[in-house]
Amino acid sequence: IRQVLDAMPGISYAFAQPIDMRVQEMIIGARGDVVLKVFGDDIDELNRIAAEAAARIRALPGAADVFAMRNGGMKYLTVSIDRLKAGRLGLNATEVQEAIRVWVDGRRLGIVLEGTVRTPLVLRGEQALRESAADLERVQLVTPTGGTVELGQVAEIRLEDGPIQVTREQGQRFATVLANVRGRDLVSFVADAEAAVASSVRIPAAYTLDWGGQFENQQRASARLAIVVPIALGVIFLLLYMTFGSLRQALLVFCIVPFASIGGIVALWASGEFLSVPASVGFIALIGIAVLNGVVLVSYINEVVARGTLTFRDSVLEGARRRLRPVALTATIAALGLVPFLFATGPGAEIQRPLAIVVIGGLFTATLLTLVLLPILYERFGCAPAEKAAHDARLAAPESGCSASATSVHHDTDGKSVSLASTLGSPLAPAGPLP
Repeated sequence: IRQVLDAMPGISYAFAQPIDMRVQEMIIGARGDVVLKVFGDDIDELNRIAAEAAARIRALPGAADVFAMRNGGMKYLTVSIDRLKAGRLGLNATEVQEAIRVWVDGRRLGIVLEGTVRTPLVLRGEQALRESAADLERVQLVTPTGGTVELGQVAEIRLEDGPIQVTREQGQRFATVLANVRGRDLVSFVADAEAAVASSVRIPAAYTLDWGGQFENQQRASARLAIVVPIALGVIFLLLYMTFGSLRQALLVFCIVPFASIGGIVALWASGEFLSVPASVGFIALIGIAVLNGVVLVSYINEVVARGTLTFRDSVLEGARRRLRPVALTATIAALGLVPFLFATGPGAEIQRPLAIVVIGGLFTATLLTLVLLPILYERFGCAPAEKAAHDARLAAPESGCSASATSVHHDTDGKSVSLASTLGSPLAPAGPLP
């Protein structure tokens, strides 16, 4: 589409998603990833600054759809009524203006009905009157005495250049430069654009520049996330500690967070995406899923250890083996549910794809950690060495010839005298044959 539109002279265009475009229009009054507003009084100076800034921004890597919305390039018919001349002929300014309005804009007289077709009936002058000052000067005006006079006799008509529209914000005129960003992150692009414009575009003292657009929303959201994310992580750690009652095990599960984040960052880099607000939301969702899998594994290992039927090491291996399928299924189902977002191309894809990329990539590394590294860390750091030794000692105690009370019966050779030897706290003595 870009190649076709670039081949058409005189066309300015920009690409945007419908939802994103509406949101930007409501928030900042313009559509674009980056919006530069030039404030000042003189329209020609505003147009110059906007044109030079657009040229500098267009030369930056990653710039796309750069467009300067300048207030100029429109032809206007300016009519200056000579009230004295009009008064001598019996005309007033209101009557002259009304006649000009009818000839140029037209007057709606009614509607013509032809069956079910309704056709407006409008009285208006020819097209040439709206394009030529000389033709408009020859328009005949009717005087109160019934005579006619040309419009040029009571008014001066000029064809002048003027602004397409006069836009104001906070009581000041402004011109706008719009740009989209492709292939790089918004924050670094805006930093380069600000430096390029400041170094090469002459800005008079009475004129100011205001940078806005989608990146401004991203900066505000990033500032909020910088507060929300640490609080969320702190709450997660507190809940883990309350669940396990052990600082060691809470830290073990919490160590999944950086590994999951590494997977999300690598996935963003491999896909060519950049850190954005949707990607940040994806990291928050990823942390929740990854921590959940860690809680499932550690809780079950604790349960196996509490049974006391296996050694500490074997308990960890048994817990990891029995929870392999639940953890893998949880991560796989969550990842498969986001696959449609990963390949989305319709409206909202710019929000869906970064979120899906982060969650899928992070789940891959988080699941590997949960199933492979977390049992190893649990066996090494999950319990204090004294607790592990006590557990194994309790398990090995019945196998070491533990204390038991027994009575050995011994018969003498003649079978008459019988002696009972009571042994307490010693291995059982072999008993002789019973009679």
